[in-house]
Amino acid sequence: MQTLLAVDLGVRTGLAVYGGDGRLLRYRSQNFGSAARLRRALPALLDAERDLAWVVMEGGGPLGDAWAREASRRGLAMLRISAEDWRRVLLYPREQRSGVQAKTTADGLARRVIEWSGAPRPTSLRHDAAEAILVGFWGVLEVGWLAEIPPGLRR
Repeated sequence: MQTLLAVDLGVRTGLAVYGGDGRLLRYRSQNFGSAARLRRALPALLDAERDLAWVVMEGGGPLGDAWAREASRRGLAMLRISAEDWRRVLLYPREQRSGVQAKTTADGLARRVIEWSGAPRPTSLRHDAAEAILVGFWGVLEVGWLAEIPPGLRR
């Protein structure tokens, strides 16, 4: 089964992996401590995912370029998006009026995606992991692995 890796880019990186059925398989947050350590970790991060077909990344700059180069080198399909892209699809405008409000709403929606997917429940859910979950959820909709937002997750 093909997989999609979603990344909320930063030195503290959120990662979420989705299966070809559009369901979340696993997610985590990892603090690499520095941009250089993250760059060195990229090959191992991508090697860890079997049957990886897509990388969907929120963020840009030099770190985004490093992810794009490594994905391209491996022949992976890649989408680079901004937070506004997934928020426009998954959140109401009123839920995006402030960054704090958007992050709170994103946390709740990410927890619903976890539950819907049958993925392990978090003991705590960092905002970067929650955002990676939603980047990936947007991604599985965008690439057609889910035809629509499932009932219970709809806006």
